[in-house]
Amino acid sequence: MYFNSKGSEDVTYDAIVIGSGISGGWAAKELSEKGLKTLVLERGRMVKHGDYPTANLDDWELPNRNILTEEEWKDYQIQRRTGYTMTPAHAHWWPKDSENPYSETKPFDWIRSYHMGGRSLLWGRQSYRLSDFDFEANAKEGVAVDWPVRYKDIAPWYDYVETFIGVSGQNEGLSQLPDGKFLPPMELNCVEQKLKASMKKKFNRAMTIGRTAHLTQPIGTRGTCQSRNRCMRGCPYGAYFSSLASTLPAAEASGNLTIRPFSIVTEIVYDTNTQKAKSVRIKDAETGETHEYFAKIIFTCASSFGSAQILMQSTSDRFPNGLGNDSGELGHNVMDHHFRLGAEGYDDEFSDKYFKGRRPNGIYVPRFQNLDAATKKTYLRGFGYQGGGSVENWARMIKEADFGTAFKAAMAQPGKWTIGLMAFGECLPYHDNKISLNKEKLDKYGLPTLTMDVEWKQNELEMRKDMMASAEEMLNAAGFKGVKTYDRGCNPGLGIHEMGTARMAEIQRPLYSMATTNCMP
Repeated sequence: MYFNSKGSEDVTYDAIVIGSGISGGWAAKELSEKGLKTLVLERGRMVKHGDYPTANLDDWELPNRNILTEEEWKDYQIQRRTGYTMTPAHAHWWPKDSENPYSETKPFDWIRSYHMGGRSLLWGRQSYRLSDFDFEANAKEGVAVDWPVRYKDIAPWYDYVETFIGVSGQNEGLSQLPDGKFLPPMELNCVEQKLKASMKKKFNRAMTIGRTAHLTQPIGTRGTCQSRNRCMRGCPYGAYFSSLASTLPAAEASGNLTIRPFSIVTEIVYDTNTQKAKSVRIKDAETGETHEYFAKIIFTCASSFGSAQILMQSTSDRFPNGLGNDSGELGHNVMDHHFRLGAEGYDDEFSDKYFKGRRPNGIYVPRFQNLDAATKKTYLRGFGYQGGGSVENWARMIKEADFGTAFKAAMAQPGKWTIGLMAFGECLPYHDNKISLNKEKLDKYGLPTLTMDVEWKQNELEMRKDMMASAEEMLNAAGFKGVKTYDRGCNPGLGIHEMGTARMAEIQRPLYSMATTNCMP
């Protein structure tokens, strides 16, 4: 990888990729390996695999024992309200809310990451295939527009991606959760095995270990997961999939990759003569200079919202409301998963059991509602559960205020086993769930910011009732004790699975030679 520093000189490439996260890294790899001279534009700073300053530090080696001070929290007020644990161990990966404002017509928790590799360094790594239940849902239900593809069109690419990145998991033979090309699965612990057996026997529902992009066998120069569960700090072993550990090095090896960090894309320029996009204009985040780069192929991989914002800023006589926005749907149909609710319980059957390591993965319960007439509900679509079982650690003793021999003896005993199921539910694509440009509120680079106008509607609220009730029913049926439901609430955005805003259409017009966004219809 190298930095293009030709000043104001216009540069032409075969392809330009906007963004270096999961989709941008893939675009860079595929284009570069096919022989195309490819430019990757990243708005944040340069980071290379291994530049993970806190990956091997313990809490006592970090400032304030890995706790942000009240003064530091002032820069992260939106992220603070989410309940996510922001610490000095990984705060350097998250942009400051104070420097990256946006407006909220309704509460929206937008979690971003501006550096080379983007959120591929920070994602939860759970990797599940969509099925024809997903691809056909809009058409069957009369919701929004139909997908232009079906599972059979995508399945070979799922195979290709999983084989390259390494996804560990267990094939289960479920039509709603297609099997994949998996590395050996991580192990379920004793309480998880108990729940799995009960769910199968009493409900004929499946539970499996999470399908996660963590290597349980080495691939190339990448090592296996060490069960440290410090993933958000960056993995020096390359054990989980990220652009930095996987796709960008592959692109670099081709000799066709150029990376330009600190490059904030301001617009994609439309050529009225060719009726295609011809170039990308950027503002250098360090110098403030404007540059323009030309290519016949432009991939927009700046996240769903980032890509939509760029398209909305790319106006012309032909596209006064944003590039490619003849339909008026650009910025609309925002979706996220709604979650943070389910049920929890405990178990005293395995008091002699414990486990080793810190498995960076949990269990997964695939969707089981609205699959057929027998599972038809009053709401549309469905939900799955993530979660798992664990045993209490030494922290349980803090409130005992004990000491001496009795205290030492108690500390040597395993704690109580607990288990939890947290549901993740689908959100329908509503036209009035949208983002829009706010030209009155500019960021520090003088560019428009976004206004979020997104909410959960009746279908999601109805689904949430079942998400809790079903979790409680399954834990009780398995014999767990003290089962309680919970709903901790969540604003849209909190799932960090933002989708929509630039949906695929049934008919693709040749606006650009090629383009992509991180989206769903």
